Amino acid sequence: MPRLLLSFYQFECLVFQKVNSHFDKKTLNIFFSTITHAGGAVFIIGSTILLILLTSNQIKITAISSATALAVSHLPVQLIKKLFPRKRPYLTLEKTKVPLNPLQDHSFPSGHTTAIFSVIIPFVLLNPYLALILIPLGFCVGLSRIYLGLHYPSDVIAGILLGTSVGTLSFLLFF
Repeated sequence: MPRLLLSFYQFECLVFQKVNSHFDKKTLNIFFSTITHAGGAVFIIGSTILLILLTSNQIKITAISSATALAVSHLPVQLIKKLFPRKRPYLTLEKTKVPLNPLQDHSFPSGHTTAIFSVIIPFVLLNPYLALILIPLGFCVGLSRIYLGLHYPSDVIAGILLGTSVGTLSFLLFF
């Protein structure tokens, strides 16, 4: 492994372990164990469908744009996971704390982070003031994936970039 990549990996592991080391703090555990579901399939698909069904005009079109971005972003996530089969950090780093029954598939990129950003970005582009709520929500989902021992920071960063890109393209397609 080239020296620069090794240094990056060591730094990433240090950041991961710093975040994950707080796993036993009850309040943080409740918060991150809950917020992580905002990037999960049930919540994100359900809320997007509700917005499509219960709104009209620009909000409905934006919700359709978000649903499209969510569907489209899922494809590269699965392809990249197959092409770059990176083991989850709890499988490779000692003393990693994880919830019961952690995910078993590959970690790169973070699907939860990709999903939340692909859905929120069209709404942020429609109304930039929503960024004050939605961007911190997206970052909390991403941070939760590290906190819960399921992803390295670069998995989350890749998810942010992928979700943001697909969300932006989808918004531009519909508007």
